[in-house]
Amino acid sequence: MTTMHPDEAAARRLAGLSTGELPTYPVAPGTGDGSLVDDPAVRAPLVLNNRSIHDITEIVCGYAERPPGRWWLPVFGLSFTLAQVAAVLILYLVITGIGVWGMNNQVDWAWDITNFVFWIGIGHAGTLISAILCLLKQKWRTAVNRSAEAMTIFAVICAATFPGIHIGRQWMAWFLFPIPNSNEIWPNFRSPLLWDVFAVSTYGTVSLLFWYMGMIPDFATLRDRADLRLRRNAEGARVLPFLSLRADTVRAYIYGFLALGWRFSSRHWHRYEVAYLVLAGISTPLVLSVHSIVSFDFATSVLPGWHTTIFPPYFVAGAIFGGFAMVLLLLIPARELFPNMKDLITLRHIENMAKIVLATGMIVGFAYSMEFFIAWYSANVYESYLFTNVRARGPYAWAYWTMIFCNVVSPQVFWMRWARQSPLVVFIVSILVTIGMWFERFVIIVTSLHRAFLPSEWHMYWPTLVDIGIFVGSCGIFLTLFLLFLRFLPVFAMAEIKAILPQADPHGHGDHANGGH
Repeated sequence: MTTMHPDEAAARRLAGLSTGELPTYPVAPGTGDGSLVDDPAVRAPLVLNNRSIHDITEIVCGYAERPPGRWWLPVFGLSFTLAQVAAVLILYLVITGIGVWGMNNQVDWAWDITNFVFWIGIGHAGTLISAILCLLKQKWRTAVNRSAEAMTIFAVICAATFPGIHIGRQWMAWFLFPIPNSNEIWPNFRSPLLWDVFAVSTYGTVSLLFWYMGMIPDFATLRDRADLRLRRNAEGARVLPFLSLRADTVRAYIYGFLALGWRFSSRHWHRYEVAYLVLAGISTPLVLSVHSIVSFDFATSVLPGWHTTIFPPYFVAGAIFGGFAMVLLLLIPARELFPNMKDLITLRHIENMAKIVLATGMIVGFAYSMEFFIAWYSANVYESYLFTNVRARGPYAWAYWTMIFCNVVSPQVFWMRWARQSPLVVFIVSILVTIGMWFERFVIIVTSLHRAFLPSEWHMYWPTLVDIGIFVGSCGIFLTLFLLFLRFLPVFAMAEIKAILPQADPHGHGDHANGGH
């Protein structure tokens, strides 16, 4: 918190007398980066260092217009290589057959469906931050919503890969959809597997519209900036040294196409705000419905460990839990690597998301305990045997207790304020939660299948290198898409961040409340 303003520094920068990163200013002691204010009379700032409206434009547009740091290309190369590994192994799978996986007659759902449910869950935080927190008027969401929405799209892309490749005859995947065909073969509309198709496709479509529509004003800003540079400077950076095509020409055309003729008129803003609110209202029930329908894949069966009514809320809470952990896992390194990003993603944002991780982790832990209680209370010997002798003490007990430690024990550190406000601690817990949420899906699927009702049906499951390679490759696909997003698209919603600045308050009077807003 400070009463200093960057007017003089901004003037020097605009006059070309200073270059480099935007200036920073001292903060009050005991407030971390300046956002951790406990005084109820002072509203904690959501943007640090008294950034002006022009500063926000320069920071956000700079990520897409200027070359990234030296770290970007090696990381992108590694992730792209992993993505190619997935492509090669999927081609090998299609040519050879799903026998290259570790599945067998008993455990016929394994890593493929585990990965599907894992990636669908990862995408839930984006919709929750964008839709529900938007309807609840939570202003702190403005710094993380765009990245979380992008993460949702990329996670759905990764998730959609697995149902298509696990069916064996991948060229027949179009039969998943109720499309008229000469064989008169129709899917079973009473099957939750078909409900999955509709739920995930609807979720992906609405999330894509929500994400893209929010970027239209920012695309227009990037278009106008590129066009202005072309008009001011006849000689600029080229796409390639041997081509006469300039980079700003490409930017102007691409961003201009994506901006859909946006001109910043009051009519455009009015339509934009109405459409954004409508999409937020449509997306809100999707947060609850999509993973509930995914849970029906298991809950509508009669297998011990699956046939339970707690699965819909249990899956939704787990999806939000794992999704927020992934948001933190991506944004904490990003704010360290990109210049001035700490001014927009503050310790207050990290602390708020850590609180949500703690709350949803407690819900998930409660669901774990209720599974044991219901197994005992129902007096079902098969259910009791599964939880006590298979999951807790069986051959996959190591996976179960890894899940318990990562999802239940590790978030408890967030009861302490210093842990919630430490990016390193939050990052480590986010890694553990992400690992734990994958093991949760593995435990649910494999342990319920590998020991069914008859001992003659019991069989162990072990993944093959193809199983592992496709999953690691899907992580590479996800990271590759996210890195491209950070490099070429507006990472923050500029208009929303500008709206929470003190300068945007029509009733503000100078630097009231020591610069809070």
